[in-house]
Amino acid sequence: MTKSIKEKKLENYSSINSKSKQQKKIVVGLSGGVDSSLSAALLIEEGWSVEGLTLWLMKGQGSCCSEGLIDAAGLCEDLGISHHIIDSRNLFAEKVIEKTTKGYELGITPLPCSMCNKNVKFEEMLNWAKEQKVFTYIATGHYAQIKRIEDINKNLSKNYKYNDYLLLRGVDTNKDQSYFLYSLSQEVLSRLVLPLGKLKKEQTREEATRLGLRTAQKAESQDLCLVEHYGSMSNFIDHHIPEKNGQIKHINGEVLGSHNGIQHYTVGQRKGIGISWREPLYVKKLDYKNNLVYVASIKDLLERKAIIKDLNWVSIQEPNEEIEVSAQIRYRSKPVKARLIPIKTDNSITNFQLIFNDDQSSITPGQAAVFYQDEILLGGGIIT
Repeated sequence: MTKSIKEKKLENYSSINSKSKQQKKIVVGLSGGVDSSLSAALLIEEGWSVEGLTLWLMKGQGSCCSEGLIDAAGLCEDLGISHHIIDSRNLFAEKVIEKTTKGYELGITPLPCSMCNKNVKFEEMLNWAKEQKVFTYIATGHYAQIKRIEDINKNLSKNYKYNDYLLLRGVDTNKDQSYFLYSLSQEVLSRLVLPLGKLKKEQTREEATRLGLRTAQKAESQDLCLVEHYGSMSNFIDHHIPEKNGQIKHINGEVLGSHNGIQHYTVGQRKGIGISWREPLYVKKLDYKNNLVYVASIKDLLERKAIIKDLNWVSIQEPNEEIEVSAQIRYRSKPVKARLIPIKTDNSITNFQLIFNDDQSSITPGQAAVFYQDEILLGGGIIT
């Protein structure tokens, strides 16, 4: 396996100049899936000195769990590289499971993947690499790209003050994962290599097969490891939050039915509400203080404004004035034109107001609003 990788030469897919790779060590985050497996194999083929690192996040099934550890360890044995494991279960429970649970209890729809990337995965990997004092870079199998500002071959906007490292969408628009990486810091970007950023998913399978990786035909993992582990998000919720009966109300105040916990609902939901009406109804709002689920017709879900908190500016410095952006408010939604206006308190910026050019349906508290300039991810924050 290792021999075949060293014997064959592949086009350079990484974002680091090939001359800088010589004699530099890199640690690759391995989940046991095909994406991270191929990332490690490609880096070996390019001449990096590679070692694997797996974060043990939960017990049981799933790419982030026990069976993922086994596949990752087997892959490293095939590749002839060292494999390390960090027991991150307590940190994952505190930073992801507890915060996700609390979010559902408060009537919001949290984004566990972003929580994990910000507080667990990249932080743990970077800290481990620093402690070893031999690794210059870290790598993952995310479909996104990182470029230095001087390597951008396009006219950049004069409205932004760009940072040294920019985060960009992956080439595969159907697989692009930059949305989940909006919370990364410049320090992480300066050390991070994303070998799959210029690949399409079908190329990933082809390359993994070419290199004989044991994970080449492994089934695609869930986008959300909590779903993969518990079987569904509903099962996760039932496991962590007790039921609490309450009323379902129309926004006109009429009681239409009952529910067994607001944690089972999300803004924009239509199926599974369990009530009948003369027209289709959707979840409009969750009132955790009074344990109420408010529903409305689809036209009542349309809004143009949202307040964004906890912003992280990835590729630019925090703007002091209104800027125009393309805003994406769900992982699978298309970016739309909007204005972003800083909200200042005592001469300091606390939050931002996001105003869309056109009405948007189901702006959901707890989800991320991520801002782009074409393919460059400028920054992002949480919808309140």
